[in-house]
Amino acid sequence: MHNFKKMDFRYLRIVFFIKIFLVYYILTFIGIDFLKNLPIVLPILLSVAFFTVLERKILASMQRRRGPNFVGIYGLLQAIADALKLLSKETLVPSNSNFLLFILSPIFTFVISMLCWTLIPFDFNIVISDLNLGLLFLFAFSSLGVYGIIISGWSSNSKYAFLGSLRSSAQFISYEISMGLLLIPIILFSQTINISEIVLAQSDIFYVIPFFPFFILFLITGLAETNRVPFDLPEAESELVSGYNVEYSSIGFTFFFLAEYSNIILMSSIIVILFLGGWLPLLDIFFLKNIYTSFWFSLKLLLVMFFFVWVRATLPRYRYD
Repeated sequence: MHNFKKMDFRYLRIVFFIKIFLVYYILTFIGIDFLKNLPIVLPILLSVAFFTVLERKILASMQRRRGPNFVGIYGLLQAIADALKLLSKETLVPSNSNFLLFILSPIFTFVISMLCWTLIPFDFNIVISDLNLGLLFLFAFSSLGVYGIIISGWSSNSKYAFLGSLRSSAQFISYEISMGLLLIPIILFSQTINISEIVLAQSDIFYVIPFFPFFILFLITGLAETNRVPFDLPEAESELVSGYNVEYSSIGFTFFFLAEYSNIILMSSIIVILFLGGWLPLLDIFFLKNIYTSFWFSLKLLLVMFFFVWVRATLPRYRYD
């Protein structure tokens, strides 16, 4: 029995490394050099991992219960344990599914979510692609994610997954319209579509003050775009189990999970850039101005992310009807 357990663990390790190799091969085959872009992807993946731990800790505190506290100091390594568990699970493909689209759709969704981060400025001149039409490109990239969702639901050959993908795509498209309309006053006021210049245009006053109603509406739209409570109707746990990703396990589910949470952090970053002044300090005081400016971006980002978790802990989930 002891030998069987050792052999079983060795088998899991072999399967784990085979999956990692296959993902790298597929990404390289479709023209994405993962190792070359690792300095971009790795910090985002780590921030997603620790955001899940932060969310569970905050929810546990608000609901007066214990959160993750077993793996690592204060449960901080719980996300790494969850990732290893997911990657070591068996990859199941439905027998009547479209195999190629079923495999590629989570990778496509993940890649699109990573591409959006190339346009986010974390500080002055600390941005991968500082395009003049950056805001337009950002929302064009983010809107492509709906294709991965609808393809995953259709290729699964499951009514539950297909209904979940239809609901998700309907919600994405609906709230993209309101998001686009809410961008118009920001563009008109700043006279630019360059994301870095929009931040610099807020050096006198953050846009959250003159455009406070638009800020509230954008927060609500951000909740809907990222499928957060109370807009998590596409998941519909009482009806569709998990929505469009119900047939996915192991690394396919991991890609969808990473894309979903990176989109939450991305949406929080967009809110910080458009309304809260990005990397600019909160007060124009000497000792505050001399603090490293990425600190201000991170602080504002954490506050918006906390709001996303706070809403989840407070509001109930509505039935679809």
